[in-house]
Amino acid sequence: MSTRQDEGASPTISSRDDLIGWIVAGEKPAGKWLIGTEHEKFVFKRDGLAPVPYAGKTGIRALMEGLIERFGWEPIEEGPHIIALKRPKGAGREAISLEPGGQFELSGAPLSTLHEVAEETATHLEQVKLVGEQLGLGFLGAGFSPNWTLEQTPQMPKQRYAVMTRYMPTVGKGGLEMMYRTSTIQVNLDFKDEADMVKKFRVSLALQPIAAALFAASPFKEGKPNGFKSLRSEVWRDTDRQRTGMLPFVFESGMSYDRYVEYALGVPMYFVYRDGQYIDVAGASFTEFMKGRLPQLPGLYPTVDDWSDHLTTLFPEVRLKRILEMRGADSGNEAKITALSAFWVGLLYDQSALDAAWDMVKGWSTDERQSLRDETPQLALDARFRRLKVLDLAREALAISAHGLKARKRLDAKGQDEGRHIECLAEIARTGRTTADDMLAHFHGDWQGRTDPVFSTYAY
Repeated sequence: MSTRQDEGASPTISSRDDLIGWIVAGEKPAGKWLIGTEHEKFVFKRDGLAPVPYAGKTGIRALMEGLIERFGWEPIEEGPHIIALKRPKGAGREAISLEPGGQFELSGAPLSTLHEVAEETATHLEQVKLVGEQLGLGFLGAGFSPNWTLEQTPQMPKQRYAVMTRYMPTVGKGGLEMMYRTSTIQVNLDFKDEADMVKKFRVSLALQPIAAALFAASPFKEGKPNGFKSLRSEVWRDTDRQRTGMLPFVFESGMSYDRYVEYALGVPMYFVYRDGQYIDVAGASFTEFMKGRLPQLPGLYPTVDDWSDHLTTLFPEVRLKRILEMRGADSGNEAKITALSAFWVGLLYDQSALDAAWDMVKGWSTDERQSLRDETPQLALDARFRRLKVLDLAREALAISAHGLKARKRLDAKGQDEGRHIECLAEIARTGRTTADDMLAHFHGDWQGRTDPVFSTYAY
């Protein structure tokens, strides 16, 4: 999740047009479209496989201090705590942040090609592994922590997480599980104008369950199978239904920036950030905030930064800000990180591929899209759609994506196009076996009913 810093005064919002205008400012011509990749990982103690607390000589803070000392990262602090890292000015736009349970996240810089995404990921993993090795720490790519209970999972000292931890249990059963025991990969992509945004939004929303199935990697909970191939995806189904889900209105006539703003205004707030403090206003209305009528802060009016903050607290399967964020995948190994970006870039950044993807999904009904979303957490590629398996849909989507990647003609130093970055997904589609399927086969086979080997077999 994003990390706020005090960066000077932000303009006060005076009308709904300001809210729409903030999103419109993200429009870019196709030649300037970039790729932003975010990926989380669980940090564990290699001796004993326990989760890692914030404090202590081998804690999360020590990991961040090691990255500062060895690789020149700069701290972002909240009170006495280092809660994120940034690159020095002029050295890059990537950042490192902490998720609520200590999941370690790289928010990648906006990059031009998938080859650069792969290089950025490799550099980041090399750095954290080098520092982690000195501290006895390892890093796991999976969608749900396989062994630890919620009580065993540490809590990071970020104020906004305290607000969310208090509020989440009032609106769903899965909120704390989502915060503290899941990890994901996300890709952030650009749009040209409103029509382009709408088409990309519709395609990516419809196909998000397909991505969830391809990346399913969370079949364990507290040391045993949990009945799902992506428990991370299942947890989101009962987190907070006002701010999650498949957003049927996106497919309705009249979908626009304004319609998304209307949706966002209907989602309750979490907090207001002022003078380095997160003020708990959970459940309050942003519309009332615009009238200066927040019960907790009467007479205070929102700024553009408040609106940006509010949009980060919406968690649909695809989220609109000044970019479109694809949010449906379990965390996975190094190849999977770039593969998620490749899957969506191939589908959305080439016009012929985007048109083909829209042709694929435009006839799906609201109920069919929701059924896909409901069934893939448990069954992944074995879920059914009409007379097909989700595996069949995944193969079709991957073929379209591969075409789009080839058409982009972005070559690496060896003359290879970006299609090489979805090869790991092509293998999953060829065999019909997800990471979750492989994990379960190990569990019932050579792991002899144990989940501890996840931490060696699937660690970075």
